[in-house]
Amino acid sequence: MPQPSPVPFDSLLQEAGLTIQRVQPSPWPPAQVIDLDPTDWARAAAAAHAAQWRWAGVFAEDFDAFLTVNACFVQHGRYVLLRTRLGLDHLELPSQTPHYSAADRPERHVHDLFGITFTGHPDPRRWTRHQAWGADEFPLRRAFPVAGQPPASTPPDSSYPFLRAQGTSVHEIPVGPIHAGIIEPGHFRFQVIGETVLHLEERLGYVHKGIEKIAEGRDPAGLARLAGRVSGDTTVGHAWAACLAMERAAGLECPPRAAVIRGILAERERVINHLWDLGALCNDVGFAFGFYQFGRLRELWLRDNEDALGHRLLMDRIVPGGVAVDIAPPVTERLHQAIPALCAELDELLTILDANSSLEDRFIGTGFLDVATATALCALGFVGRASGQDFDVRRDAPYAPYDRLTIKVPVEQQGDVASRFWVRYKELRTGLRLLEQLLRELPAGELRTAWQTPPTGAAGFAAVEGWRGEILSYVRFGVNDTIARYWPRDPSVINWPALEQLVHDNIVPDFPVCNKSVNGSYAGHDL
Repeated sequence: MPQPSPVPFDSLLQEAGLTIQRVQPSPWPPAQVIDLDPTDWARAAAAAHAAQWRWAGVFAEDFDAFLTVNACFVQHGRYVLLRTRLGLDHLELPSQTPHYSAADRPERHVHDLFGITFTGHPDPRRWTRHQAWGADEFPLRRAFPVAGQPPASTPPDSSYPFLRAQGTSVHEIPVGPIHAGIIEPGHFRFQVIGETVLHLEERLGYVHKGIEKIAEGRDPAGLARLAGRVSGDTTVGHAWAACLAMERAAGLECPPRAAVIRGILAERERVINHLWDLGALCNDVGFAFGFYQFGRLRELWLRDNEDALGHRLLMDRIVPGGVAVDIAPPVTERLHQAIPALCAELDELLTILDANSSLEDRFIGTGFLDVATATALCALGFVGRASGQDFDVRRDAPYAPYDRLTIKVPVEQQGDVASRFWVRYKELRTGLRLLEQLLRELPAGELRTAWQTPPTGAAGFAAVEGWRGEILSYVRFGVNDTIARYWPRDPSVINWPALEQLVHDNIVPDFPVCNKSVNGSYAGHDL
């Protein structure tokens, strides 16, 4: 639904008595850039929080003689990048975490990779570094070599100071980082009484890949390929966000046909992943029939991806300036026919699911995340929308082809596993309706706009609605069309802390289904 116009962010800061150094015109719609003195950094966050702006991310940049820090805020589809400059002799900045708990781990990530200290931060423990490099080494500083300076053997990270169990009846259960299944590594430390979870603490970062570092020096095509591998199940979402940011930096737009094909790829990615999640949720409560059926439907669509679009997961289909794959009329018809066939099967499955009382018993009331907590955590995607967060980039900050489509966003208030299940289902059906329209209205035209080298220092920002929620991407170009800085923010970075909150007062055997109902990406977090 239409939202009221927010108070402009610069006016908000001025009303709070802050001195704005510069307001840049919006070079990267929908973002505005505001330069601020470092001493006002936390006060700006306090003013934004009071005005109900959502905190969306933080990243730093090394310009050799100084560092900059950027924090992203969002309200009603308007994005603001708050920016400040730090001299190398004073790498300190007031923390925004006291005002936004979502800033906790991202600020620690910036500290570990740049050496910036966030004063007043409530948790000084390292987050990303583990034991992979020394306390005085910061891999995202420009002088740090890409290959690093690895020791012969990296010591285990056994000294991380988890919250200690207290009380004679409180027990501690460590789970991971290596799991019995094929999921990526992550550590979960439970405090329990009997089977009831009192506290959960996550430890992530075990598969830190150095994405931000190895992006430096790549050409646009190379960055698009890298972005598509930030999180393998979101290859379309991240590649699209990176390409859109690069295109804005270069001042070009992809052709209308390419924009629609991008939308088709994104909605297919959304449908396929929601099918898999619905099946996995069934599996985690022992409902094997649902697991098999949703998995079968997903596999059929993956095979269609391979046959019609050239890759099961749609990797490398989105490129700077457009797309690398066309959809010919026979293929269009085939993809279109698959939609009613899937809808018919989903209708039949829905009847079976609704009639399954044991499924409802395990889903309803489990893993409750109330609206206030979801708001405080800045929760995104189906996690946020199941707990009252009414935001979708496609509708609220639209980009082609969604800027001419009507996007129906399902929002619920119940906040439990059942709600996150049904929000996924509704988003799946919305994706199918969008696919029908996009396939029906696919325009003629070119697949790619010729790339034009942006000037040195040109930068672009983009927000894209991935299947997990809002994906952010920032790109700055260096000399000779090479990437100087790439910052991707997966929605999982924001949503992982929600799992720690919603598992409270649940029993340990319900943790798998609580975890799957959030389904944070380890890879999307462990850049």
